[in-house]
Amino acid sequence: MSVLKTSMRNVLAHKGRMALSAVAVLLSVAFVCGTLVFTDTMNTTFDKLFAATSSDVTVSPKSASADGAPSRTGKPDALPASLIQRVEKAPGVGRAEGGVGSTSVTVVNAKNENMGSSTGAPTIAGNWTDNDLKAMEITSGHAPRGPTEMMVDADTADKHHLGIGDSLRTIAVTGDFTAKITGIATFKVTNPGAAVVYFDTATAQRELLGATGQFTQINVTAASGVSDTQLKQNVAAALGSGPYKLQTAKEAADAGRDSVGSFLDVMKYAMLGFAGIAFLVGIFLIINTFSMLVAQRTREIGLMRAIGSSRKQVNRSVLLEALLLGVFGSILGVGAGVGLAVGLMKLMGSIGMELSIGDLTVKWTTPVIGLALGVVVTVVAAYVPARRAGKISPMAALRDAGTPADGKAGVIRAVIGLVLTGAGTAALFASANSSKAASGSGLLGLGVVLTLIGFVVVGPLLAGGVVRVISALVLRMFGPVGRMAERNALRNPRRTGATGAALMIGLALVACLSVVGSSMVASATSELDKSVGADFIVSSGTGQPIVPQAADALKKTPGIAHVTNYKDMDAKVTAPDGGTSRNENLIAADPTYQQDLRRKVVSGDLAAAYGKNAMSVGETYATAHHVKVGDSLTVAFKDGGTARLKVAAITSDDTNVDKAAMYTNITTAASYVPADRMPKNVIMFAKADDGKAKEAYASLKDSLKPYPQYKVQNQADFKQDLKDQIGQLLNIVYGLLALAIIVAVLGVVNTLALSVVERTREIGLMRAIGLSRRQLRRMIRLESVVIALFGALLGLGLGMGWGTTAQKLLALEGMGVLEIPWPTIITVFVASAFVGLFAALIPAFRAGRMNVLNAIATD
Repeated sequence: MSVLKTSMRNVLAHKGRMALSAVAVLLSVAFVCGTLVFTDTMNTTFDKLFAATSSDVTVSPKSASADGAPSRTGKPDALPASLIQRVEKAPGVGRAEGGVGSTSVTVVNAKNENMGSSTGAPTIAGNWTDNDLKAMEITSGHAPRGPTEMMVDADTADKHHLGIGDSLRTIAVTGDFTAKITGIATFKVTNPGAAVVYFDTATAQRELLGATGQFTQINVTAASGVSDTQLKQNVAAALGSGPYKLQTAKEAADAGRDSVGSFLDVMKYAMLGFAGIAFLVGIFLIINTFSMLVAQRTREIGLMRAIGSSRKQVNRSVLLEALLLGVFGSILGVGAGVGLAVGLMKLMGSIGMELSIGDLTVKWTTPVIGLALGVVVTVVAAYVPARRAGKISPMAALRDAGTPADGKAGVIRAVIGLVLTGAGTAALFASANSSKAASGSGLLGLGVVLTLIGFVVVGPLLAGGVVRVISALVLRMFGPVGRMAERNALRNPRRTGATGAALMIGLALVACLSVVGSSMVASATSELDKSVGADFIVSSGTGQPIVPQAADALKKTPGIAHVTNYKDMDAKVTAPDGGTSRNENLIAADPTYQQDLRRKVVSGDLAAAYGKNAMSVGETYATAHHVKVGDSLTVAFKDGGTARLKVAAITSDDTNVDKAAMYTNITTAASYVPADRMPKNVIMFAKADDGKAKEAYASLKDSLKPYPQYKVQNQADFKQDLKDQIGQLLNIVYGLLALAIIVAVLGVVNTLALSVVERTREIGLMRAIGLSRRQLRRMIRLESVVIALFGALLGLGLGMGWGTTAQKLLALEGMGVLEIPWPTIITVFVASAFVGLFAALIPAFRAGRMNVLNAIATD
C-alpha cells in the first residue's frame, strides 16, 4: 500500500510532466479504437443492408458475379422467366417474383451530369418488386407504371436536388432512354452511397437486358413455418440440375459481406498499422519521460533507499506510475476513439458515403483492446527506467540530482546498434540485388526492421557527431547562445537520440513512400513515352464498359485516323505441353493496336498475330510452356467455342503496360464468341490525323459530351491523372503518418519541458550573470531545432535508403526508373526546423518566466 501511495503522490506531484505522455497514449489508443469502431460500423451498415435486401431464397445464374461487378458484356447474366412457374410449384413457396438488376448503367440529368456516386459506389438500376419493400418505402409519388416513368432513391434525390417530374436519361449497352421521376423511395436502412433507380418490369427487361422474358434473379419468399434452408432444398429439387445458384437470405448476406469485406479488412489493418507506428513513437516519449523523471528524483529515490525501501519497491513504484498513466490515457483514448469514429463517418458522408450514427457499433472487445494496448505499451516502455531507478543506491541521497552515465552500457549499446544496422544494410543490399521480387520483398522487410532498430539503438552514438555538424551549419551564427544550445543537445546523447528517433520513424516512412511514389510515376511516364503511340485514350476509369453508342460516336469523330477497339477476353489456354491456365490475359484488339502500343517482339511477327486464327504470347508464358513461333494453342473462350490459334509472335514482358498479355484479332475472337456474349470495350485508343491532334482532341471531347462517365485523355492528361492518383494515395498515407509525427512532436515538447525543470538552477545562474529572457528562450528554441533536424536527417536518410531498395524490386516488375523527390525531401527537412521551433514555444516561454532567485535556490 505504501508503494501505491508513493506512486499516486508522484503522479499528482508531476501531473504536468506526465500530461504529454498521457496525450501520446490517448492519441494512439484513440486511433486504434476509432479504427475498430469505424470499420465495425461499416460492417454493421452493410450487414443490415444485405439482410434487408435479401429474399428468403434467391435463384440467380451460376455465372453471375459474386461481388456485383459490371458484366464485361454490359448486360448481366439472366434466367428465363419460365423458371418462376417451376419455382412456384416447389413445396413451401409462398411467393416467387422475378427481379432485374444491373450495375452497368449511368444515369444523367438534362445537363449531362452523372447522378451516380462520387465514391465509386455503383449505380443500380432494376425493376420495383415486393422484395424491395423490405428495405425501402415509397415516400413520395408512386412506383413506375410504364416506359416513361422511373423512381429514384431519396438519398440520390437529395444529393442532386431531384424531384417529381424531373427527367433523367439512362445510358445502357442496349441504348439510351429517358424517363420522368414519378416516385421517390427512402431506404429503411442506411444506404452507404449507391444510387438506385427503378423502372417497371417490362422496361427494365427491355432496356437493361435487351429482351423481355428474362430476369437476373428470382426472389422466393417462404410460406409460413418453412425455414430458408428447407425452402432452398425444395426449390433446388424443383429446378433440378442447371446453371443456377441458390442462396438463402443468410448465404446471400454473407456473400455480400465477403464482397466488401476484403476492402474493409485492407483499410482496417492499414489504419491499425499506422496506429502501431504511433504507439512505437509513443514508446520513445514514455521512455524519455520516465528516464528524466528518474534522473531528476535521484536524491529522492536515494533517500527512499536509505530509509529502507528495497530495489523492488522502487521498481514497482515507477511501474505503478506508468500503470496509472497508461490506464488514465487509455480510458480517455477509448472515449476519444469513439469520437474519432464519428468524425470519420461525418467525413465519409461529406464525400458521398453515408453512414448513420444510429449504426454506430462499439463492441465490448474495442475498449478492452484499447485499454490493454495502452497499459501494456506504457508499462513496457517504463520498464527500463524503472530498473534504472531500482539500481539507485542510498549514497545517491548525498549527491546532486542525476546519475553518472554507465560507460560500459553505452559501449555495449553502440556495438549492438552497429551490428543491427550492418545486418540491416546487408539485407537491403541483398534485396536490391534479388532476381525475384517475392524473395526480395522479404529481405526488404527484414532490412527495414533491422536498420530501424539499429538506428534507434545507435542513436546516442550518432547524436554526438550529427548534432555537431548541424550546429556548425545552423547554430554557430547565433554566437554564444547557439553554442550553449549545442552543448545542451549534446549533454545527454541518450535523451537526444531517443527524442530524435521518435521523429525519425515517421519521417523515414514519409521519405520511403515519397521515393517509391515518385519512382512509380517516373517509371510509368517513361514507359508511356516509350511504348504508347496512341494520341488519345478513352476509358471510364472505374471498369465500366464502353457502351456501343459511345464507341460509335468516337469512330465518327472527324480528324481521327483510326480508333482501336480493345476487349479483355475470358479464356482457358492450353499449351502443347498440356499445361492449362484459366483466364489468361488474352486481349482481342484491332490490328491498329500495334501502332497504339509499341511492343518489343522476341521472335516472330506481331502483325501476323492479328491474322486469321493467330495470336501472340508473352515471353514468360512461352518459356514456362516451351512454346515457339508456329506452335498452336487451344483456346476455349468463355461462353463461346474452342479455337486452335497459331502462335505468330512472342512479345517481351519487359514492360508494365499489358505485361504478359496475349493478343489476337477481334475478328478471330468474334468467330468463336456469339455477338451477344462478346465483351464490350473497357478502353479504346485513337490516333489523330497528321497535324490535327489539337482539333481531334476537342472533337473527341465533344463527341463524348453525352456520356460523362468516360474520359478522353491525351498522353499528358493520362500522365497527370496517374500522378494525381498516386499523389492522392500518398497524401492519405501522409495524413495517417501525421499522427506518429504529432506524437513525436509531443516528445520533443516533453523532453524540453523536463529538461528545463532539470536545469532550473542552471538557468537561474545564467540569468543572474546576464543572460536575458530573450536569449534564454532563443537558446531553448535552437536546442529544439537541432534535435528536430537530427531526427529529420536520420529519418530522411534512412527512408531514402528504404525507398531506393524498394524501387530496385519494382524494377523487376517493369518500373525501372529511380527518382528521388528532392523538393519533397528538402521541404520536409526545412519543415522539421519549424516543427522544432513550434515544439519549443511553451518550454521556452516557461523558462523565460522563471524567477531568478527562486531558480538559484532550487535544490
